Amino acid sequence: MEEHTFTFDNDTGHRVFVYRWSAVDSGAPPRGVLQIAHGMAETAKRYERLARVLTARGFIVYANDHRGHGRTARSPEELGWPGKQGFTGMAEDITQLSAIIRREHPDLPLFLLGHSMGSFLTQKVMYRAPEPYAGFILSGTNGPRGLLGIGRTLARFQALLQGDSHPSLLMNALTFGSFNRNFLPARTPFDWLSRDDKEVDKYIADPHCGFLCSAGFFFGFFGLLQEIHRPDKMRGIPKEKPIYIFGGDLDPVGRNGAGVRRLAELYTRLGLKDIAVKLYPGGRHEMLNEINRDEVMSDVLGWLESRMPSAAVAAE
Repeated sequence: MEEHTFTFDNDTGHRVFVYRWSAVDSGAPPRGVLQIAHGMAETAKRYERLARVLTARGFIVYANDHRGHGRTARSPEELGWPGKQGFTGMAEDITQLSAIIRREHPDLPLFLLGHSMGSFLTQKVMYRAPEPYAGFILSGTNGPRGLLGIGRTLARFQALLQGDSHPSLLMNALTFGSFNRNFLPARTPFDWLSRDDKEVDKYIADPHCGFLCSAGFFFGFFGLLQEIHRPDKMRGIPKEKPIYIFGGDLDPVGRNGAGVRRLAELYTRLGLKDIAVKLYPGGRHEMLNEINRDEVMSDVLGWLESRMPSAAVAAE
């Protein structure tokens, strides 16, 4: 597999860093493209292993570091602060990258996979700019939830007191403080990510992972969660686009599977025609880094291959 990196300037003139993975020239033409939207407090580089599996089967994989993350952040101090455009800007970056991909591969079907925070951004893209995509994959996701207004008010109050870009211990604790509850005694604060201790330790050791996000970040994040499950927004999702939702049944983000099932039920009620769901017993938040990750990646590949349109009807 070959890794190529590049940048593009977004609508604010900010440089967005992108990874592109493809097979070493084998003589066979590529079959499709997967674009990845990574999660909160991590980096797109962590999806290299999935890319290796997919490129071996003829896919090209693109993944950008979001604003305030990875190599898109201009300094360590910028990690966790996406700028004034926040999550609207992150979604626009995803859409801008999709346009670049379509120019480079106009005849290949393009899919979008979002994990965790990236899955919520993907849910926004699904009604805001779905046209380039042949289908969507949601990993470590959730459906509608209450009390977001309270969390958003607290985040706004702290941002007013300390500044939008100030790292927020309070909002981090309120958002993630209970996530290890089912895994006591916990070895680390991040045991909820995976049963694989080595993967958890790699996350902790990575300077681009596990950082504190800012009060302004959480204000925008809770606003995103409120927006994406509004009925008027969800009705804008094209009914013919296939969606694959997967997660662990012990993932606290997806409320141990309950939130995932509720989201799938909402999509079905809205008339979406192709919704597939898989919950892995004992799985935690990062199924792509779980002890059964080979099974999970094989399932992702299988779903992609089963939903591949012919080149003649690839998403425009």
